[in-house]
Amino acid sequence: MATVHFLLAYSHKEQKLVSQDEFTDAKRATKAYADAEANHADDSDYEIVLIGSDSIETIMKTHGHYFSGDSNDLLAELSFA
Repeated sequence: MATVHFLLAYSHKEQKLVSQDEFTDAKRATKAYADAEANHADDSDYEIVLIGSDSIETIMKTHGHYFSGDSNDLLAELSFA
């Protein structure tokens, strides 16, 4: 099974996941991560992470703190739309 890269942006202020992007190309994922980090360089409220896994379900198990509260609604919209 191929690795999928998930770019997550979590707002500590809002206490929720504010964006989620999925990449199958590692170079594109790394570029998107660098861009997101640069966009939020002056804002310590945001946590930007790039995680490789086989599925979003695995990420939800291993990094569940990003998916608590209101973020479940965002996840449902992004993952299954």
